[in-house]
Amino acid sequence: MTKWDYDGPILEIDNLSISFFTRLREIPAVMDFSCTVQPGEAMGLVGESGCGKSTVALGVMRDLGKNGRIVGGSIKFKGRDLTTMTEEELREIRGSQIAMIYQEPMASLNPAMKIGQQLMEVPMIHEGVSKAEAYKRALEVVTDVRLPDPERMLKSYPHQLSGGQQQRIVIAMALMTKPALLILDEPTTALDVTVEAAVVDLVKDLGKKYGTSMLFISHNLGLVLETCNRLCVMYSGEAVETGSIKDVFDKMRHPYTQALFRSIPLPGADKNSRPLVAIPGNFPLPHERPPGCNFGPRCDYFEAGRCDAQEITMAPVEGQDRHDTRCLKFTEIDWNAPPEVAAKQEKTAVGEVVLRMEDLRKYYEVSANALFGGGDTKVVKANETLSFEAREGETLAIVGESGCGKSTFAKVLMGLETATAGTIMLYDNEIQSTPIESRNTETVSGVQMVFQNPFDTLNPSMTVGRQIIRALEIFGEGKTDADRRERMLELLDLVKLPRAFADRMPRQLSGGQKQRVGIARAFAGGAKIVVADEPVSALDVSVQAAVTDLLMEIQRKNKTTLLFISHDLSIVRYLSDRVMVMYLGHVVELGTTDQVFAPPYHPYTEALLSAVPIADTRVKKKHIVLEGEIPSAMNPPPGCPFQTRCRWKSKVPGNLCETEVPPVRRLGNGHQVKCHLSDADFASMEPVIEVAAE
Repeated sequence: MTKWDYDGPILEIDNLSISFFTRLREIPAVMDFSCTVQPGEAMGLVGESGCGKSTVALGVMRDLGKNGRIVGGSIKFKGRDLTTMTEEELREIRGSQIAMIYQEPMASLNPAMKIGQQLMEVPMIHEGVSKAEAYKRALEVVTDVRLPDPERMLKSYPHQLSGGQQQRIVIAMALMTKPALLILDEPTTALDVTVEAAVVDLVKDLGKKYGTSMLFISHNLGLVLETCNRLCVMYSGEAVETGSIKDVFDKMRHPYTQALFRSIPLPGADKNSRPLVAIPGNFPLPHERPPGCNFGPRCDYFEAGRCDAQEITMAPVEGQDRHDTRCLKFTEIDWNAPPEVAAKQEKTAVGEVVLRMEDLRKYYEVSANALFGGGDTKVVKANETLSFEAREGETLAIVGESGCGKSTFAKVLMGLETATAGTIMLYDNEIQSTPIESRNTETVSGVQMVFQNPFDTLNPSMTVGRQIIRALEIFGEGKTDADRRERMLELLDLVKLPRAFADRMPRQLSGGQKQRVGIARAFAGGAKIVVADEPVSALDVSVQAAVTDLLMEIQRKNKTTLLFISHDLSIVRYLSDRVMVMYLGHVVELGTTDQVFAPPYHPYTEALLSAVPIADTRVKKKHIVLEGEIPSAMNPPPGCPFQTRCRWKSKVPGNLCETEVPPVRRLGNGHQVKCHLSDADFASMEPVIEVAAE
């Protein structure tokens, strides 16, 4: 039988159970999991961290490590049971018929081998083709994944490529043998939203071209909507709902699926009038699952004595296309009832200007041969003429791709770097040239930061309470140890953590809880300005809602100014009062959230909006895929920084875009855009995102 001679399901997982064995106990990671992938179908697997998505994928690859074992059920690939195959039989299938793409591209690439060699190995090993034939195929597949100058790419080492390019090479490698099944485990998490859009487009096109079936693992419902035909929602090791994308998105029949959708910022959500609804409670640990329904303790419809009295199996939803749910009460629940809305909040009154930046520049000098010295010195222009102001009680979002200068500007504001030119006024003090060690305690405690990764910012050998008390000591808060301990407990109350957590170590906390400790520490000195650098991107969607609401609540209470750095425009739309869009060190657009999310836009903002995956079947988006990567700040293009990727460039007469940096255009009501387009061009812009009426 050749690898294409099969007309049944490509993948049939039936009642699969996987456990990991430690010295203490057996930890059930996946239980009674079933799903079927037909030829050419793309199945999305979604759920929070720890729900078992990746374990299912590793089970299919039979790559569970020493401690992992399949303890029940079967995994059939084209009718053959993978669980009973020998190592030799598996070797024949892995890589040639089933390929997997991991989250971190560098984990799949050998840093010491050129890209061409790594790609050519695949067909030479699996199919025994000649070197010349393997090179021809490598060139073809690198062209297929839309990489510029394929011949140069094949001669490059992995470190010479950007993250997006590395991920495309990994996709190319997986497609070299035209596998029947492609497993993608969060393949775009580490990528910018514009690169993500291009990679997702690519995966869809190649799936059609090669007729590949896909298992697409993600926690991003918007991405799954754009890539898959079917969906399986997992919670705590079990599939809780499965069906076609349309059925699960529009006619969901499991309380967890409903709760997930209510905790993500879809169009129409508003932090004051329609706040997100966070899922109460915490995800159960694998060895502490409740009896009956795993979701029971967090479910709005839970019924004691019924939902916790028996094992619950998947049940078919009548009249739908292979739509099943693991809920006893799904026929009794009114799925169209609106959620119980949290109390509406008053909009925070915006006060005086507390922070003003004028023509801020930050340049770095880099020796051409930094390792051994010598060579010409090059200048990296990380921030160019940054000007804006932020007011008391306001949320200003700063958006842009990696390398646009967002984090550099945050470092200068914090005093971790000093400015090359320009001024930063904090109240009435100039602080752009004062490094953090020379700043007074009031300035340091007044500007604090919440970082992206809560795991890296806490000291693993200190209790939670001690870490907060230490911040209080540094900021000179409280006269005695007892005062500081009381203040620390109040800060735990502020971030809605139980006071008992003061004696816990960071390893005993979940990601969302660690991020709350980081927020408590930032507010220890009564911070007036908080720079939140991607504070929720490392967290699950349900936890994101709780943490963003917490930041908003603290802001209302303390009149804090929040500078929210993010590339997730859905959360920016929900949270921010004003938005600043950055590209290659320049502010290309600045305005209120409503102004920035409605035309006219800067052409870059337009492309960013088009790239954002939105988990709503009613949303129609204009399709704009940016070609190419962000240019290097060491070698920026002449003229407009965006001109190498701009689809509007041909509208501007002559070669103005290539020779002159555009002026700042003021479009009224504080809305400004750095662009050469004419008023008529701006007037002709159409909305990128439209929501169809119900």
